[in-house]
Amino acid sequence: TLVFNRSSDKHKRRQLWKSIPNADAVVWAKLRGEAIGRLELSPINSVGTYVIDFYCPALKLAVEIDGDSHFLDGAKTADRLREAFISGFGITCLRFTNEEVYWNIDGILESITQVALEHTGKEA
Repeated sequence: TLVFNRSSDKHKRRQLWKSIPNADAVVWAKLRGEAIGRLELSPINSVGTYVIDFYCPALKLAVEIDGDSHFLDGAKTADRLREAFISGFGITCLRFTNEEVYWNIDGILESITQVALEHTGKEA
């Protein structure tokens, strides 16, 4: 497609998958093969030039795990621009930090499940 998972970015997505950060691997270990609200999330998708850590196309839901690079100078502005671009396609973005992954993975999974249930019109 012209915007989603462009074939020209396939190499970039593969390289990112091969060097997946530890916090992302922890989340993926919990999500892999699991249906959150009966809808699956997949890792390493792209929208335009931006890569999304985990994405559920049925819900238009992106899940981002923010590592140290997201807290460097200028990163907040870059993240806002990135999120504005992605949300322009009707995609909702949930953001969590590495620390949240390590110390509250169950809370993260509950948050994702809650959003999935809200989107599908079901109750928790």
